[in-house]
Amino acid sequence: MFDRISPAYDRMNRIMSAGMDGRWRRFAADCAGLGAGDAALDVCCGTGDLALDLIDRVSSRGRVVGLDFSGQMLEVARTKSSIVEWVQGDALELPFADGEFAAATIGFGMRNLADHTRGFAEMARVVRPGGRVVCLDLTRPPAAVAWASELWTDRAVPALGRLVAGDAAAYDYLPRSVHRFPPARELADVMREAGLDRVQFRRLGMGAVAVHVGTVGG
Repeated sequence: MFDRISPAYDRMNRIMSAGMDGRWRRFAADCAGLGAGDAALDVCCGTGDLALDLIDRVSSRGRVVGLDFSGQMLEVARTKSSIVEWVQGDALELPFADGEFAAATIGFGMRNLADHTRGFAEMARVVRPGGRVVCLDLTRPPAAVAWASELWTDRAVPALGRLVAGDAAAYDYLPRSVHRFPPARELADVMREAGLDRVQFRRLGMGAVAVHVGTVGG
């Protein structure tokens, strides 16, 4: 599915977020707490935009790896940067050593993993003690705005997917994935179950997006 929608993925993200997705990714990158010379991993990197934001934080002296299961998504990512190391692989079995990175991020990808606890545990495993794991994803909004959010994601987004990406089925999947994804507070508990400490989250986008941050214990 992600291979199919890779040519239109960036354009659909801009449309679905009313152009706010770049700001959300930059905020997530800031939350990673990276410094010049650090190594960072972006899991489920898709077409690479969050990984590119991480490059800005670690500078030319640092290292950024973007990993995704979709080969076609990675092909698009490779057109954007030859500095990032683009790797095809499984988020539930990361091909990296323990403590290899200063931080790991995942943007709009945790919903797609079969096991969220394992996904966070793998990210925590490859981050050094004291480093951060950051998750940016859609979430169920507060009740006051839930009707508007669901109208957009459940009705408008599939129609736009048919028009812009030529693939309504892929964008029918998006609202289903949000509905079965743990709400923000429950996702924080999942991160704690995965071994992360000092877990916090902040809602963005009228509450329909959340950034969760946890710290790897020593």
